[in-house]
Amino acid sequence: MERKQQTPPKPRHGDRFIPTRAGNTWDTCFPVSPASSTSSSAKDLATRPLGSWNKQPTANDTNCNNGQGVYSNLLKNEVLRDQIENVPVLSPSPTSRKLFKFDSSERSNFLNSAWSPYSLSPINANSAQLLNHSYSKGVSKISKVPLKALDAPQLREDFCLNLVDWSSKNSVAVGLGESVWLWSTNQNLTTDHRQWTGVTGEVTQLCDTGSWRNPVSSIAWNEKGTHLAVGTETGLVQVWDAARETLVNTIWGHTARVGTMAWSQGDTMLSTGSRDCCINQSDLRTNPVIIENQLAAHTGEICGLAWSPDKELLASGGNDNVLNVWSVRHSERTILTYREHTAAVRAIAWSPHQYGLLASGGGFADETIRFWNTITGQAKSIRSITTDSQVCNLAWSPHSAEFVSTHGYSTHLIKVWKYPSLEKIGELDNGRYDRAMYLSMSPRGENIVTGGYETLRFWNVFKKRKDKRRSELDLYKIR
Repeated sequence: MERKQQTPPKPRHGDRFIPTRAGNTWDTCFPVSPASSTSSSAKDLATRPLGSWNKQPTANDTNCNNGQGVYSNLLKNEVLRDQIENVPVLSPSPTSRKLFKFDSSERSNFLNSAWSPYSLSPINANSAQLLNHSYSKGVSKISKVPLKALDAPQLREDFCLNLVDWSSKNSVAVGLGESVWLWSTNQNLTTDHRQWTGVTGEVTQLCDTGSWRNPVSSIAWNEKGTHLAVGTETGLVQVWDAARETLVNTIWGHTARVGTMAWSQGDTMLSTGSRDCCINQSDLRTNPVIIENQLAAHTGEICGLAWSPDKELLASGGNDNVLNVWSVRHSERTILTYREHTAAVRAIAWSPHQYGLLASGGGFADETIRFWNTITGQAKSIRSITTDSQVCNLAWSPHSAEFVSTHGYSTHLIKVWKYPSLEKIGELDNGRYDRAMYLSMSPRGENIVTGGYETLRFWNVFKKRKDKRRSELDLYKIR
């Protein structure tokens, strides 16, 4: 007799795979509602052993919760436009919203906020602050004692002059009256105070203008450290070969004193700013020197000049409280004009870490350091901080996202900051009556020299860190 073949039983759930979610811990990933949070806590207490009710959280529990909190808050900042900058130590409050809830009323002006798609950072300012507070490393200690001090008689104190510069060949030039003096040493200048005590250096006089009525008003080394440009009170500019101590070029073109200068284009082009409100671009490859362009947009004396790291943009600050940005491709007019400062703009510095990031500082009536995104062309600063003192100079560390500012009236301090948090990590006293009028950085990027009240002081403010391997696809890498 033929046996009937049994058919297999039909699956209870059909052919669809429905994953079980019984083992998922949603409360550790997303904020829960007040009812769920309360019931979960009550159930947890009911099933917990009696001896563990008063148990304190361990270090591993705290680290795990902090990591989850940072990630959750980071997503809230990026997705929901929240502005969380600190990780709460306790669990989320019962009034906290769910992660993916969106309220259109919370959207602010997109173009003028930190959420602009043209921002230089892949995350917004609040997320950067959140990560900075959550994973901050120990701040390196900055010595408040100068490494060395040198007398500088007849060093003039004028906000619109630039009389101290440190070359790439480890030679410090300073303009004293009608003369330019060089302090140089062959020793490897480190950050150790004990090694600096034995450093003497060689002092030589490079040049003399020959008249007390024509004192030196500005000096600037070229990038190679071989030639020094010297500006004078009458508007005359000279270029000297430092090794041979010979005059190479003489440039006429200004009708008033030259207070600031900057080199560009492989040390072949010299930009000079004067009290006649003009900026001259001189080509040093010809003899006599030819003035290729004259930039006239300021209505006051030019106090500061700075070329961007790629030598494509020139920033100029003036006694008219204006900061201008010029391009080598459109040299006949400014491409950007910033007017937020309320005093003369002398302190100007381009960031070596973020392309297009420019920092500037205002004088006594302003006392503010502002940061500008020159890529987007925004007319407003993206960040600012009040220093309660006249901002004389700014300089970025080449090794980390830190910068130093020197100040005049009324604190006379030297301050070290972190960017983008703008947290002050160091403060040095330059003397009760000594304005830190002049500033220049060493070739290694660790030490600085400040000048004021007939004294030069050498400080160690930055630490050189190990070079990290950078990707060739880095958008902020200067090529």
